[in-house]
Amino acid sequence: MPFAIRMHRTGGPEVLSWEEVEVADPAPGEVRVRHAAVGLNYIDVYHRTGLYPLPLPSGLGLEAAGVVEAVGSAVSEFHPGDRVAYAGGPVGAYSQVRCLPADRLLKLPPAIDFQTAAAMMLQGLTSAYLLRRTCHVQTGDAVLIHAAAGGVGLIACQWARALGATVIGTVSNEAKAALAMAHGCDHVIDYTREDFARRVREITGGAGVRVVYDGVGKDTFAGSLDSLQTCGMLVSFGNASGPVPPFDPLLLSQKGSLFLTRPTLMHYTAKRSDLLALGTELFDVVGAGKVRIEVHQTYPLAEVAGAHRDLEARKHTGSTVLLP
Repeated sequence: MPFAIRMHRTGGPEVLSWEEVEVADPAPGEVRVRHAAVGLNYIDVYHRTGLYPLPLPSGLGLEAAGVVEAVGSAVSEFHPGDRVAYAGGPVGAYSQVRCLPADRLLKLPPAIDFQTAAAMMLQGLTSAYLLRRTCHVQTGDAVLIHAAAGGVGLIACQWARALGATVIGTVSNEAKAALAMAHGCDHVIDYTREDFARRVREITGGAGVRVVYDGVGKDTFAGSLDSLQTCGMLVSFGNASGPVPPFDPLLLSQKGSLFLTRPTLMHYTAKRSDLLALGTELFDVVGAGKVRIEVHQTYPLAEVAGAHRDLEARKHTGSTVLLP
């Protein structure tokens, strides 16, 4: 029988257990996939801690790549042997084998290997909807991307630069600053040493940026608002430092008729056509070499608790892959 990571209660990394699981034949509309690589993402921490509640007991993980083993009835788009990848759910990617809906899968181009795919799907599709749908970045825009040396950050910075934007990134140390500069940032701000909002104003000649992409949450929210130009948009897509506390919407008016949105990949890929379109854009920029996907850390899937500890301690840069 295959193994999977399961959790029976929420809490710290110690709640994650490596257990034998039974995997049935795929139901109608489903595909059974044997994973070759699994992605690690901060949303997995939110699920583990209960910030984003899951029915318990539960699996974990939203992204993986592997090979189709079997298909259920009414599935015509995929066949055994197909190389596939997915992101965004349903939860359960921390596993050796699983069944999932066929309409959540994307076929991998031949040039993209499994580890690269597992490292790029959730973070890459997130970057795709942030840059191409939520706020359509264009040549000449100034953008601020927090956690520029993180998984989403390294992809989004490269992609925004390729779109012709001036890219400002925030990081927490010199090593991460060098990494961000090598991956598309025109300017990097160490937020532990500088007031990033003030520095953004200096870089933009007082104007501010058109959009801030903020996956950090509580610690950066106020400064993100102060970094925006009039009618600019704050895209708050994560809570790495904790959830943003309640605030009076009048603040958005006072700071320049600002826009605030809290998007999720789930909503932007709910339609099969939208998932395919974003996947195509992602595969195209990676295939063209405009966005480089780099796996900086790997862990055995059975030892994912250690990966979670390192992730929460902000020891990771770029993408992390779990190996089943």
